[in-house]
Amino acid sequence: MIDPRRLRILRAVADHRTVTAAAAALYLTPSAVSQQLAALEQETGHALLVRSGRGVRLTAAGEILLGHAHAVLSQLERAEAELAAYAGGAAGEVTVASFATGIAEVLAPAIGRLARDHPGIRVRVRDAEGDESLPMVLDGDADLALAVEYRGAPREDDRRLARVPLYAEPFDAVLHCEHPLADSGQVELAALADSDWIGQYPGNPCHDVMLLACELAGFQPRLAHSSDDFRAVVALAGAGAGVALVPRSALRGMELKDTVVLPVAGPAATRRVFAAVRRGAESHPLLSPVLEALARAAAGLSTG
Repeated sequence: MIDPRRLRILRAVADHRTVTAAAAALYLTPSAVSQQLAALEQETGHALLVRSGRGVRLTAAGEILLGHAHAVLSQLERAEAELAAYAGGAAGEVTVASFATGIAEVLAPAIGRLARDHPGIRVRVRDAEGDESLPMVLDGDADLALAVEYRGAPREDDRRLARVPLYAEPFDAVLHCEHPLADSGQVELAALADSDWIGQYPGNPCHDVMLLACELAGFQPRLAHSSDDFRAVVALAGAGAGVALVPRSALRGMELKDTVVLPVAGPAATRRVFAAVRRGAESHPLLSPVLEALARAAAGLSTG
């Protein structure tokens, strides 16, 4: 009989590609992870991992077992959800990992709604960049993620996660008020090809959006300044240090001294935001009200 706890370890190793990283995500020692994987190989009668460079990769047998692991672990999540529903009463704590703008625009209003409609549910918020929250959910460090699409993100059909689309918003161009295009009403990105750019660090989903938008416009942006703080990005644009693309919701309520905000002509760079839980947990009596509250808060979010 295969121990499902070892299937969880196998999935963590597949996600993190090294035993050491998987062990850290699971709060185990590398030795304990190695022992559990060896026991799993004994249970199945197959080699499941091989060394690959400095990490490991799954064998063909390991890939087969991983597919079943996704199904088994999702079913266990459903079992826990049904047992929690049977026990009655949605009371407990839900940990939500979200990027800062998602907290301000969607999560905070949802928490207010939950306090009125489901006072037994306590939400604990963890600030995480848009590419950090999904791994936190998969590793069990968070119950729910508010995340954005980015290069390398788990696909929509990923068997480990259940998604709820929330909203999409355009990025606007932020220019110094004396920029030659400041009075144009809207701007084509190609017209900014020779400008210095201000953007997020590589790995931040907004950095990917900026790169892709500029690539589609036919150029590679000359990134002169980097910050993951949108206020710093806008301040640098206001100082004439370069131009930037910023999500529209991040600009609301921000001091826009010496800057002009222009919509992008043509196909706009877009940030797509969604909520995600481990597959099978979407019907959990603690999580389903939170997902519903997030969807309702996002439905009232104007990105125009």
